[in-house]
Parts: sequence; structure tokens; C-alpha cells
Amino acid sequence: MAPKVAVEIAAWLKYLGAERRMSPKTVEAYRRDVLQFLSFLAGHLGGAPSLHALAALKPADVRAFMAARRSKNIGSRSLMRVLAGNRAFGRYLEKNGKGKVGALSAVRAPKIAKTLPRPLAVASAVGFANPDLAAGDGRDVWIHARDAAVLALLYGCGLRISEALGLTRADFGASDALTVTGKGRKQRMVPLIPAVANLILSYIALCPFDMPEQGPLFVGAKGGPLSARVIQLAMARTRGALGLPETATPHALRHSFATHLLARGGDLRSIQELLGHASLSTTQIYTEVDAERLIAAYRSAHPRA
Repeated sequence: MAPKVAVEIAAWLKYLGAERRMSPKTVEAYRRDVLQFLSFLAGHLGGAPSLHALAALKPADVRAFMAARRSKNIGSRSLMRVLAGNRAFGRYLEKNGKGKVGALSAVRAPKIAKTLPRPLAVASAVGFANPDLAAGDGRDVWIHARDAAVLALLYGCGLRISEALGLTRADFGASDALTVTGKGRKQRMVPLIPAVANLILSYIALCPFDMPEQGPLFVGAKGGPLSARVIQLAMARTRGALGLPETATPHALRHSFATHLLARGGDLRSIQELLGHASLSTTQIYTEVDAERLIAAYRSAHPRA
């Protein structure tokens, strides 16, 4: 890429991490999206685009990029994310007097089919946090207890899997609440119900590794930080044993937490705070899930339905 563009990208990524407080994974995703666009433009324009060339782009150039991505079977959601990342870089350039990339704003984002979260039934969600600790040898017992504790946090506290695995040993203490660091490094307090706390205590008692206060609460088989992939595989094994569909993922437990709270009278604003949603509109999707459940119950039970 052109040297001046490379300098601006480096400064922008530093700004996202230091000032916008985005996670390293989010910053890396933005970097990847912008580099994909620049790589396409290098071939499309016949050379690495300069800042002046970016400002001179036409909407047709951006549409050509989107079409090229679609030809590689990239879905609408991914295309929307790529466009959003490049728009963010364009806004950064404009804000810092490096030119306005108006073509990015002139192109309409692809439409995404509206999908509702698919929560689990209450009995199924609870089943993921009931391990058979008598099974297997001593090494397997603590791993079963660990997986159950993580899954219980997702359903019992509504955590994202990254939030659960980001907890340190110091975060879990005598309190009946947890301080969780979510997206944008924003912290929130969530209640820790006894059933979940007891599963975590069982895991800590069985874990064969030392747990320093600032070290991870959940560790892998060799004592290092636990990978989200391990929990995803544990969930897949359990859902197979319970005969549940592939939609029963770790994130579905978080959806179940919100949907079940709403169904039992939880108010939307409180659920928003528990989930760590920045906007209430994000949380409102669960009202539609609950409405679907009520309609289904009505149609199956009402004699005139």
C-alpha cells in the first residue's frame, strides 16, 4: 500500500485500541477489512491507492469491491461488517483532515435477513450445567466441572463466552455478584446466584493447577488460559447427548438467559444492563422472541385458534 496510507492505518488502529478501547480482536478485524479493500483497489485501479485516490473513489468502485466479495460466497452480514470497517477508517481520515472518502457512505449496505435468537427450553438450558462428576478419571472430573461452571455462567449470568473466560481468580470471591468486563472494556455488575457459585467452587476445588489472583479463573488442560473453542466443543458433545439441534451453542445460553427472564416478568431495561447492551434496541429483539412463544402457545392450546 502507499506509505502515507500505511501510516494512517497504523495511527487509526492505535486510536481504536487506546482511545476507543476496542478489544484486540475487534481492532484486528477492522485492520483485516481495510486491507481487503485496499488489496482489491490495488488491482482495480492498477496500483496501490494513495490518500488522494481514496478521496476520488466513485460509488461504482465500492460496488465493484462488494461484487467481488460476493463472488467468493461472502454473505451479507460479512459484507456489511467490511463496509462498516472501511467507513470507520474513512471517517477517521476526514476527521484528521486527510480527505473524505465519500464513496463509502454513498453505497447502501447490503440487506440482512432478520433472524431471531433461538433460546433453549428451560430444562435443556439447566441440563448443560449438571455434569456427571462421577464419570471418568480424576483428570476428567475437574475438566467436566470446569466446563459446567463456564456454561452455567453463560446461562445463569447471561455472559458472553469471552466475558466468562476473561474472568480472573480475583474476580470470583465471597460476593454474590461478579464484575464483568464486556465489549469496549466496559464493566458491569451481574448477580451470581448460589447454583452458579457452587459450580465454580467445585471446579476450583478439583482443579489441579495453582490459580494466582490475577491469573485466569478458567484454565486449560495444561494450566494455560482456556480457549473458547474448548467450551464450544464441550457444548457440542453435550447437545448431542441431549438430542438438541446445532443451534444450541454457548451463545444460545445467553439468549436463553434473556428470554427466560423476560418471560418471567423481568423488565427490559434491567435485562439490557445485565447483558451489557449499549442500546435498548439491541435488547428489544427478545420481546419478539417472547411474543412468538406466546403466539405458538395460543395456537396450540386455544380451541378457536
